[in-house]
Amino acid sequence: MTTNESTLNNNSKLTIIYRIEPGCLGPNGKDYIEDFCHSAQNDFVKLANDFILWSIIPRYDKSLPEIQYKIGDKNLPVDMASIYFRKYQIELSRFEELLNQKLADLIERHLGR
Repeated sequence: MTTNESTLNNNSKLTIIYRIEPGCLGPNGKDYIEDFCHSAQNDFVKLANDFILWSIIPRYDKSLPEIQYKIGDKNLPVDMASIYFRKYQIELSRFEELLNQKLADLIERHLGR
């Protein structure tokens, strides 16, 4: 089996849009949230890349969800995302917990703590 056959087509992969609020980086977070997101994108892209595409972006609009799931161009409701994760024996709530911990670790590292 070739590498292309063993991994999902990008249109079949789950896209996770993770919006990070500038304030999580401190009072001046808005000044460097773009750089932080770019750096975080490089860290996240390595995680579960066989079935997930990552988009780590600033959360300037609080009306948008912090975490959004998509397949192709279609939004995936949380209940459907949960079914998708179960195919990989992953509970969505646990995944989101680990995702938030990874972000916290990256923030701590970025802030030099």
